Amino acid sequence: MKRVFSHLTVQPDLILLQNASEPFIDDNFFYVTGLDQGLFEGSTALLYPDGGLDLIVSELEAETAKHTDAHLHTYKKKETSNGLFQPQLASATTIGINFAGIAHQQFMKLLEQFPSKQFIDVSDAFTKSRAIKDATELAHIKRACHIADQVMEKIPELTRESLYEYELAAEIGYLLQKHGADKPAFDIISSFGAHTAEPHYTHGKTRLHRGDLVLCDFGACFKKYNSDITRAFIFGSPSKQQQDMYDTVLEAQEIGIETARAGINACDVHRAVSKYIEKSPFAGRFIHSTGHSLGLAVHDGGIGFTDECTDILQEHMVLTIEPGVYLPGIGGVRIEDDVLIKKQGVEFLTTASKAFRRI
Repeated sequence: MKRVFSHLTVQPDLILLQNASEPFIDDNFFYVTGLDQGLFEGSTALLYPDGGLDLIVSELEAETAKHTDAHLHTYKKKETSNGLFQPQLASATTIGINFAGIAHQQFMKLLEQFPSKQFIDVSDAFTKSRAIKDATELAHIKRACHIADQVMEKIPELTRESLYEYELAAEIGYLLQKHGADKPAFDIISSFGAHTAEPHYTHGKTRLHRGDLVLCDFGACFKKYNSDITRAFIFGSPSKQQQDMYDTVLEAQEIGIETARAGINACDVHRAVSKYIEKSPFAGRFIHSTGHSLGLAVHDGGIGFTDECTDILQEHMVLTIEPGVYLPGIGGVRIEDDVLIKKQGVEFLTTASKAFRRI
């Protein structure tokens, strides 16, 4: 928690994190508490510069909240919850708020209740703090990556003629949890044929046929931390165009991996990857960034391998490297790995085979 305050030029007397109802739950609540169970709707966390932490939670979450070292306050009725932190806020002049994570309705209630207070945005401090992973966070991410690797290696065993996309997605979800995931990290992508040209297509009622590309993009969530891996397969034998697509993307990823290291501007990684693809027969068909930071959220914070990102890569950042090419009506290929930024390069956190496997 002290690390969050270290990224602030204007120091508030305290920071307030307040959850509304699902899905408006601030990931930073779990970041500062270390809790990996519970929903914590209607809960509030108060952070202090000395590292102190107050939690205001409903009786529904009281037992779970005992797994953190915070000073705990519980309430029976939601309308009484604000009164539990009123004394702390009454003595504060400046209050930090994560504007990126608080519901508008919640903030308006705070303004109404504390009209004389100065509320400042501390969201950037959380982004910077969460970008650098500590040992516990890395352990959770590595476990999530290992689970995803295990499931990805089983994809060839799960496919058969006329399999539905949604059937493969169901098998992946089951295996993720069977191997220890708390849940899938996000909606599973298991696309066949022309659907593989849609980067964020998930799955539907399309059947698998000979000659189809198969694209699987999924992750495991373990103790709130996520992995994210993508592989492309071919059901049968690839055409020359499909093989060329795969070879181009694989080489582009290698270029990204060779470029990424501590001290490099994040945009330089994307530009190196994009430059290579633009010189290939698939110019103009790389239509997204090269990757994104990863952690409590799958797209975690504002750091990523984009053309606009000017952040300098630092040791202990975790990001994805995932170039792709997409031909509408034909298909697409994306290869994605999670990597840990190190001084002299990267450490692979996902290690599933990247051979263009015939399944």
